[in-house]
Amino acid sequence: MRMYVGRQQAVSVEDFLELALGTPVELWLGVEGETDEERAARLDAARDILADPEYSNLPDDVARIAAEVIEAHAPELFNVVSLASPARRRRSSRKGAAA
Repeated sequence: MRMYVGRQQAVSVEDFLELALGTPVELWLGVEGETDEERAARLDAARDILADPEYSNLPDDVARIAAEVIEAHAPELFNVVSLASPARRRRSSRKGAAA
């Protein structure tokens, strides 16, 4: 099945998210092993993007996408199986004096 966002084909989940958000996911989440300078630069760029009127709806878009993903995968996410309760042991009553 092919997925498109606008006229762009998304070939992976990462592509889909990037096309849906209009920015790379790594900009918001970071990458493993990034230095303090890289992190500071990434966060600075993210603040600039959020300040741009073009992206004023980005927080709402992220919340909407997250809700859609949760809704689409709810059966797997909330697959709760009740565990069998352990059988109760009956204590035998001890009659008599302790030794």
